[in-house]
Amino acid sequence: MYLSFYGLDRQPFHITPDPSFLYLSPSHQGALAAIADCVRERKGLIAITGDVGVGKTTILRTYIETRRSEGLKVVYLFNPTVSFEGLLKTICRDLELPIASDSTANVLDGLHEFLLEEERRGASVVLIVDEAQNMPLDTLESVCTMLNWGSPGDRLMQVVLVGQPEFKKALDTRRLKRQIAVRATIRTLSKSERLEYLKFRLRQAGGDPASVFTSQAIREIGRRSKGIPRVLNILCDNALFTGFYHQQKPVAKRIAQETGREFAGRPLFVRRRLSRAAALILLPLFGIAPFLPRA
Repeated sequence: MYLSFYGLDRQPFHITPDPSFLYLSPSHQGALAAIADCVRERKGLIAITGDVGVGKTTILRTYIETRRSEGLKVVYLFNPTVSFEGLLKTICRDLELPIASDSTANVLDGLHEFLLEEERRGASVVLIVDEAQNMPLDTLESVCTMLNWGSPGDRLMQVVLVGQPEFKKALDTRRLKRQIAVRATIRTLSKSERLEYLKFRLRQAGGDPASVFTSQAIREIGRRSKGIPRVLNILCDNALFTGFYHQQKPVAKRIAQETGREFAGRPLFVRRRLSRAAALILLPLFGIAPFLPRA
């Protein structure tokens, strides 16, 4: 709704992971480089942790999109609440490897032969587990069976485990800890990085940051986000909606403050200044029923 008003070509602050909007802070760049190096050098297991909303999934999808075009075979598991047998079936399905037996040992043998053949061809296979903190510990530890295939510096399958900070406890179990080749942490954005993040996304969407937000509004949103990219996106999107409603360009600090207060606990769209008539017209466009008091 607000795109043309602010001179934007596309939505700049959607929360769906989009590699074209990836802002590489030093920790994001480090995590992406760590994945690439671990897979390229066949090091085996890499573990990446970070808070909710810092961009872990975007990093993964950026890497996958880049390398798939180069022939890398990727098994991407987003919902890892599976047994080891279920994990093996997922791997075989994604690699288009027929399962000739229900026996776990036979499936492992077949997968092992497949990986050996891929290595002879000079190809790489990587298993990426997102939200890895949700994977049962037994399944995680069984993954070590596959990591033992090949020599220490030339693993047949590379494994990338990505999870929230609590995942570090699982990584410190004896079997997993000794298998980890590389660890990386994606951190929240610093104050200067928050400003650059917002400006970068606006430019990627075809906009001029100075004509969309005042510098005071950008700093206010950055402060309230606490450096979490997903929160930055939500605050900016809601500030732009509010600014459009008030026909304010660029969005000023006052609207950024109001948006921040609402995000902290008050309803996001129904405002005291939003008249009953305006609400009845605007809110249904967003699938929101305007439950307002009777006049």
